Amino acid sequence: MTDTIEPAVAEPLALSDSPENAIAWERVPYNAADYGPVSDFATDFDHADKAYNANAPEVWKELRDSGCPVAHSDRYGGMWTPITHEAVNDVAYDTENFTSRSVVVSHARPGDAAIPAPIGVVPPISSDPPFHNLARRLLLPPFAPKQIEPWEDEIRALCTRLLDEMGDITPGDTIVDAAIQYAQHIPVNVIGRMLGFPEADEALFREFVHNTLETINAPTADRQENFQKLDAYLDAQVQDHIDNPREDLTDYLLNVELGGEKLSQEHVRGSIVLLLIAGIDTTWSAIGSSLWHLAQTPADLERLHDEPEVMTFALEEFLRAYAPVTMARMVAKDVDFHGCPMKKDDWVLLPFPAANRDPRVFEDADQFIIDRESNRHAAFGLGIHRCLGSNLARLELKVAIEEFVKRFPKFELAGDVSWSVGQIRGPRVLPVRILETA
Repeated sequence: MTDTIEPAVAEPLALSDSPENAIAWERVPYNAADYGPVSDFATDFDHADKAYNANAPEVWKELRDSGCPVAHSDRYGGMWTPITHEAVNDVAYDTENFTSRSVVVSHARPGDAAIPAPIGVVPPISSDPPFHNLARRLLLPPFAPKQIEPWEDEIRALCTRLLDEMGDITPGDTIVDAAIQYAQHIPVNVIGRMLGFPEADEALFREFVHNTLETINAPTADRQENFQKLDAYLDAQVQDHIDNPREDLTDYLLNVELGGEKLSQEHVRGSIVLLLIAGIDTTWSAIGSSLWHLAQTPADLERLHDEPEVMTFALEEFLRAYAPVTMARMVAKDVDFHGCPMKKDDWVLLPFPAANRDPRVFEDADQFIIDRESNRHAAFGLGIHRCLGSNLARLELKVAIEEFVKRFPKFELAGDVSWSVGQIRGPRVLPVRILETA
């Protein structure tokens, strides 16, 4: 197996000012000055504003209370952000007016020469019907409950090892970083092993996640170079699997057939990008946000420790209240949406976390209720792209919280928390003081 890969990276692609015959284009030429602090989230929305993720629930509430179901921004060449559950749901289910060909907002858009819908660059999440259903069906078997359940013991062993590596703990004095020392390692280890990639590359995987999801305001040439590094790395890993076959998720993708034929290299690589990027940042963020909540809510922490059975409900409430994922769509054709004149190739953000906080759908929506029984949340999305890895995500989140609380029955925040930037919301730095050990 390849341990170290230093691929050659091609020159970034030239940008066009129109989609015709272009792989990528900019509706408005990039200017870093256009991406300063937000003045008004209703008319100048930007999920990459550093203040946004730290205060997102307050932003959503203010927008809803002011009668703004859909925010707008001229940034990124034009972007809309529905805030209510109804509006998010309407976009998610409307595959005629909203295409999934690109699901991460940036100031560059895919042009007509890019891999087009219905396939897209990271199938099936970038795929439209009818191809989407075919591509999604291919990935369902490896993530079925019977395939995921056997991972529980290994995830528990991983969590135990991470907790052990925190060293000697002096209750009342020791501060650990629950994000850096714990949460960020769990999904990256699991998905890396599922794909059959070297464990030594886990830091590189986190770098890929950061470059893809958190640098959306960087110059397009920089982002293209980062994407090419990721593509080159994956091409080398795929070739290693071709040369050295073994039973893992990458080999599965190399051998599964669609319409009687094996998948193209672009399809294999794109699906791996999806699994690697989405499988890491989303769950890492959900674990961190859940521990952030418990560090500030002693009553919930105590109940979770003393009544382990309450986890059945608590797990879904963590997912509802701290859902990490905001997806994106592109407007497929001019459309009037809830009174908003959306134009072809406008971006549309889909903040499923905001939908989960809509008081018209959830009673006491902004309150975390640890034993909430009715909880049809949208943490794993709405519409055709509902997360196919939800079984794995639930298992990782459940085990990670259980093991942390089992080891540390009491802990509290112990400093400033740093939050992610962009479409995945979660703490990146989470200092907690350990008050009691098991």
